[in-house]
Amino acid sequence: MPSIFTRIINGEIPCYKVAESEHYLAFLDINPVAKGHTLVVPKKEVDYLFDVDDDTLSGLMFFAKKVALALDKAIECKRVGVVVIGTEVPHAHVHLIPFQRESQVSVTAPKLKFSNEEMSEIAASWRAIGGDANFGGGGDDR
Repeated sequence: MPSIFTRIINGEIPCYKVAESEHYLAFLDINPVAKGHTLVVPKKEVDYLFDVDDDTLSGLMFFAKKVALALDKAIECKRVGVVVIGTEVPHAHVHLIPFQRESQVSVTAPKLKFSNEEMSEIAASWRAIGGDANFGGGGDDR
């Protein structure tokens, strides 16, 4: 059975997409611990991050870097933290969490609630900052 992330990638489940390329997708976490909390996933479903082939893993990190740099411009924060736990969904993924204090970077922190309008606004501000040209649609996503 496909993971929830594969179902999102396939368009079966809606998401607040912020960036997409041929091989990767970035979308807002629907249970965020911070405004702008984003998930970055390879489109190829592999459960464990360290089981992902080297090219996909390096491409994922390059793509996540582009997304994080746009996030840093779109959301007021000191930095963007990177968290990989890998047990929440059986599909390799990276959490990008904007923060002011290090203690805010935790996927076990209390979840925040944003309205659909707020989530759409956050995603739109991302796309405006990042722009499709920065994420591309082909190549090796670097």
